[in-house]
Amino acid sequence: MPPLSVDVRRPRFKSVIFDVDSTVCAIEGIDWLAARRDPEIARESEALTAQAMAGDIPIEAVYTRRLERIRPTAGELIALADAYRESVQPGAQELIPALQRAGCQVHLLSGGLRIAIVPIAIQLGVPADRVHAVAVTRDADGTMSLLDGDQPLATQRGKPLTVQRLALPKPTVMIGDGSTDAAVRGVVTEFIAYTGVARRESVVTVADAEADSFAALYPLLFFPASSR
Repeated sequence: MPPLSVDVRRPRFKSVIFDVDSTVCAIEGIDWLAARRDPEIARESEALTAQAMAGDIPIEAVYTRRLERIRPTAGELIALADAYRESVQPGAQELIPALQRAGCQVHLLSGGLRIAIVPIAIQLGVPADRVHAVAVTRDADGTMSLLDGDQPLATQRGKPLTVQRLALPKPTVMIGDGSTDAAVRGVVTEFIAYTGVARRESVVTVADAEADSFAALYPLLFFPASSR
């Protein structure tokens, strides 16, 4: 439940954009899949993800490399959807509907795999057409390891480009944990670094604000009840 001091009828933003991995959910989907392989692949995936999220290397330098190493099956992507649902951050199930009741457009913007993210969006009440993520298709061996055509969100500039294309009602705010989220600065009104799962100093440094829980997001997203 929102704090009593928050008037959910008075949102600060018209559009609120959430990252998914390590923000709405406590897992990194690609690393969850890698953990189903041998330890070497799991360690490699975790290291590449950490470097990309910290901004040490661009996400496009590792995206297809991880997929090709993991070669996830359709069944594993279904299992990943369940893992996302089980790892939703405390308070997300309350905050996201509260924003929507207040008249905000809520979008999920992720470099994760769309097929696994749509179910958690539905659970949170976010329409599927407001889920922006990476689509994959079957490779010759039957695994879901190929990008399905041009997928901007598998690149470092994909999130700002997607937000620009969406032309969302303003003011807008992006909430996320990684460098690809921080890249949206300049095309949104504010960027909030979410540190409830992972805290990356390079991301926090450029953020307008920091929140270490969904409860901490309320005063950043809503005006106080006394504000008129």
